[in-house]
Amino acid sequence: MTSTPSATQRGHLQRVVLANGATLLLGQNPTVDILAAHCFFRGGSRVERPEQAGLSNLMAAVLTKGTQQRDSQAIAAWVESLGAALSVDSAADYFEVSLRCVAADFPALLGLLSEILRDPSFPEAEVERERALMLQSIRAQQERPFSLAFDQVRQALYGDHPYALPGIGRPETVGSLTREDLRQYHATHCRPDRMVMVVIGPEPPQQMATHIEAALADWSAPAHSPVDPALPLSPLGQPKLLKLPQPTQQTTMMIGFRGAAAGTADYAALKLLCTYLGNGLSSRLFGELRERCGLAYEVSAFYATRRDPAPFVTYMGTASDNTEMALDRLQAEIHRLHKHPLTPEEVELAQRKLLGQYALSKQTNAQVAQLAGWYEILGLGMEFDQQYLNLVRHLNAEQLHQAVQTYLVMPVLALVGPDQALERVELVL
Repeated sequence: MTSTPSATQRGHLQRVVLANGATLLLGQNPTVDILAAHCFFRGGSRVERPEQAGLSNLMAAVLTKGTQQRDSQAIAAWVESLGAALSVDSAADYFEVSLRCVAADFPALLGLLSEILRDPSFPEAEVERERALMLQSIRAQQERPFSLAFDQVRQALYGDHPYALPGIGRPETVGSLTREDLRQYHATHCRPDRMVMVVIGPEPPQQMATHIEAALADWSAPAHSPVDPALPLSPLGQPKLLKLPQPTQQTTMMIGFRGAAAGTADYAALKLLCTYLGNGLSSRLFGELRERCGLAYEVSAFYATRRDPAPFVTYMGTASDNTEMALDRLQAEIHRLHKHPLTPEEVELAQRKLLGQYALSKQTNAQVAQLAGWYEILGLGMEFDQQYLNLVRHLNAEQLHQAVQTYLVMPVLALVGPDQALERVELVL
């Protein structure tokens, strides 16, 4: 197949679309000799059937363990001999293969990358080994109060949606996955027309594009594209209080809400609210619940970037004797957001923190490549990097208050701790 790239320029990255449908985002950074390449594919756990939960994660774990030309030891030895790094990761909305190497080694390593993407062998022994390791990880997670609480929150917020399930899967689903399941998942989702490849290194973009074309131009997309459906979410009913007694010395409490999808009008507002509430030692929850009240061993908040509405979560670990008081205070902080909009000073401080942390997250070629590919594969486009910053800079207290009243409603509260500590707690939001 002859590949005839078309190119557009956006900021410091150049977009090139090959004839086989592969999208390349190419950037030049001549200050360092290290090249970073990230290959993103639409999929992840979002496209798994419930009975196959963990499939994307297992496929990613085995993908680099052998091709039709080399076994896992040969792959690992060659990558290590060049001082390079090769890894695969699976997330909710995508999976990715990443490579970091000296720029001069990139053309040679592209051949290996092409083998891994196009001709993995999924050796049975490697499948068995990685499946056993995943089952160990699942069992370890089931002993962690945070994981147990978040599992309850996810299920209550998302019901039949794939986001309800842990990306690593469950023992019964992972235990039933087969080599053929991996082959089918790979054949369906690992294809050039579903790939975004981001490469940043010291060479000019056109030179990198030439290398990539030489390695991937004859990789043809199958005739039929996989269905990539919208996944509607059922309306949330009443607030929920979920209790899971465990023989622990402390109580873990988590309040979850269904937030907004990445790129929607309220996404940036929820990101800023999360920063204000629970990001770092200067956050509202840390200052009030740990420093002033002395109630928290740990306290924080998180809000993911997802294709579909993501969970907005606050969580806290406290001594079991303080369970009721700590829960009252955590709920009071959410209630305070509804009753009192943030002051302009609070908004400005949160903006400066978020913008500063965001800038620090883009210090290396690999970090920039990962972020650009992530936005592109979610359908936001690499341009969203600057759009997001502009949205954050222009947020005001009224917009944040509107986001609170729209999304921080219908909470799911999950408690994990000693039975006697959970008996008397109530949901008052």
